[in-house]
Amino acid sequence: MNKKFDRIAAIIFLLTGITFIIESRNIAATAYGSVVGPNVFPFILGCVLSLLSCRLFYETFSYQENKSEPIQYHYKKFFIVLISAILYALLLEKIGFVISSFLFLIVCFQTMERGNWIKSISISLGYSFIIYFIFVTVLKGTLPGWSI
Repeated sequence: MNKKFDRIAAIIFLLTGITFIIESRNIAATAYGSVVGPNVFPFILGCVLSLLSCRLFYETFSYQENKSEPIQYHYKKFFIVLISAILYALLLEKIGFVISSFLFLIVCFQTMERGNWIKSISISLGYSFIIYFIFVTVLKGTLPGWSI
């Protein structure tokens, strides 16, 4: 870990989170056919990002830097996750939230840690169905359906 990098990243993420919170107030509060408006997710995301960045900044005071470890960059994993995120965004409305989220998570889990397919599949399925259920049934929001 690099203290300087972590502190700069924490400040950038804090500013980004605050920007999300402020700008989410400019989005309409309701959407047609949905109780949850389009301003809710950016607001929550901004709050979470701000809190996590504050925690990161606080943690930089408590750990020691280890200069002897060489830094390893994983470009291949980064580009696999980046391409899968772009495909996720492009395919979300075409194949639906549950299927696209499941496929995206499987690719990401297997990119980060090969093997353990049962764990990856169960977490991906659970996340996709639980988030869909909570958002559509409990919060009365809308997500792209089950179309292929």
